[in-house]
Amino acid sequence: MLKKIIYGLFCLLPFMGSGLSAETTLTSASSDGVILDAAQQRKFDYFFYEGINLKSAGKYDAAFEAFNHALEIDSTASSVLYELSAFYAQLNQADKTVDMLRRAVANSPGNFTYRMALAGINRSLGMYTEAAEEYQRLVNEYPEKSELNYYLAEALTQQGEIGRAIEAFDALEQSVGMNEAFSMQKFRLYSLLEETGNAFQEIEKLAIKYPMELRYPIILGDLYLEKRDTVNALANYQRAYAIDPGNPYYIVSMANYYEVVGDKETAKQQIYSALVNEKLDVKTKINILSRYIIGLQQTQKGTESANTLFQTLLEQHPEDIELKQMYASLLIAQGNNEEARFQLQLITEMEPENVAAWQQMLNLVLRSEDVEEVIRICRKCMELFPDAPEFHFYLGIAYYQQKEYQKALDAYQEGLDIIPAENPMLKSDFYGQIGDIYYQIDQMDQAYQAYDEALKHNDKNIVVLNNYSYFLALDKKELKKAERMSAQCIKMEPDNPTYLDTYAWIFFVQGNYTLAKIYIENALEKDKTNNAELVDHYGDILYMSGEQEKAVEQWVKAKEFGKEGAVIDRKIAEKRYIEDENAK
Repeated sequence: MLKKIIYGLFCLLPFMGSGLSAETTLTSASSDGVILDAAQQRKFDYFFYEGINLKSAGKYDAAFEAFNHALEIDSTASSVLYELSAFYAQLNQADKTVDMLRRAVANSPGNFTYRMALAGINRSLGMYTEAAEEYQRLVNEYPEKSELNYYLAEALTQQGEIGRAIEAFDALEQSVGMNEAFSMQKFRLYSLLEETGNAFQEIEKLAIKYPMELRYPIILGDLYLEKRDTVNALANYQRAYAIDPGNPYYIVSMANYYEVVGDKETAKQQIYSALVNEKLDVKTKINILSRYIIGLQQTQKGTESANTLFQTLLEQHPEDIELKQMYASLLIAQGNNEEARFQLQLITEMEPENVAAWQQMLNLVLRSEDVEEVIRICRKCMELFPDAPEFHFYLGIAYYQQKEYQKALDAYQEGLDIIPAENPMLKSDFYGQIGDIYYQIDQMDQAYQAYDEALKHNDKNIVVLNNYSYFLALDKKELKKAERMSAQCIKMEPDNPTYLDTYAWIFFVQGNYTLAKIYIENALEKDKTNNAELVDHYGDILYMSGEQEKAVEQWVKAKEFGKEGAVIDRKIAEKRYIEDENAK
């Protein structure tokens, strides 16, 4: 089924200035390239205008068929070729789209709309040379349409013709006058050419032309500050001060300046004076604080100085949700999770339907391993957002950690019912969790059935592939299948010690101790956590490889790393391999 066609697709940039109006495509339904008799013309007109009507009615499949029937009658009809190009664009058939437009332009070279569409689609497909050439021809043929220089400049920039792109912007400025957007583009282009003098001159020209416009010396100052040219930055900020010393954006720029020169206290005072300014609304203050934080991040000197400023604003605007959420995000970035949780808790109490705040708070609680709080949040969110399966997922994890396996199963089964069909990855994760639970309660058939279901929805679910293959190895079942699945994990993540350990253990169970030893040693080399299970497996593999003394050394090390139980104690005491029949 064809989706709704977006006919503005080809003109990717907005029309500007004096109006780049699209010319009608219906001035002549059939072209002059093919001579039709009266019957053919009537038939052509019927299919063409029927296609137009069907398209207007939203019947896109039928419209597509009608236009194709018209093209069969007259293969040179530019209007039909243009209409069909839009359908092929929607179907992501780039070659057909370009072919249709090229034929439309070839048969109607004077049609401005077709040529703009061809140039636009060339740009969107990365064919910048072709796009620039077409825009250049249009500029030459339609000098009164000065806005074409903008399209030309953009295409030339993408083509890498920076000098010619600047010339196109110059031509545009000569027609429509100086413009901040054009000057900023030229600044960027001159910077790419490393022509620093010309780059800054572009913004300087704006500052000279509009001497009472505060933002131009501020922009100049900010640009100099980015380059760590504090002398020129300060000179421009002083120009801004002369225009309006109380302007909050000047104050923010000065705060960033003081941060760069290492005067944090003065920087904070500058921002504070803006935030307590009663003339400013809270939205503007949030924007100022956001800009200040970005400046702090760019200096890489930490953002903690912003915290007291947030607290000042929160005292002024205790009910502002956006402010609290922004502060919570900053606290999370700083690692101050407890205070972030407090702010998020306030948000969820003031605005219970704020799903983003709930999700952030849940993430923090998951990190803290506060299982009871995870359960509380998930159950509350399941009430507030009944169509959000992710809360069922984390509820299942919490119950699993509490060994409340039936409750975990119930959570996952309920979640499966609300997962959208277009999200098979999430469904795979749910089935993977269900498989793990069934394995824990020794319901092996149901576990393997759940894993199979998980892989139906995502055959690259690496966690499922690893767990499934490892459990098959422990059960000594379908070892070749286990080996294939484990090999997939190694292919996807060759440096993951857990997956390497699984692969080694499968070879161990099959009696291939040489390969088992290669992969377990690789796993230990990659492991940075002193994983006791890996070391224990290494001891088992060494023993079966005939290296008894080295095996005992590894079992002792595994015990030192936290391996517990009667089996490891017996292996050390008796100096022999003993199979752990209760291993899971």
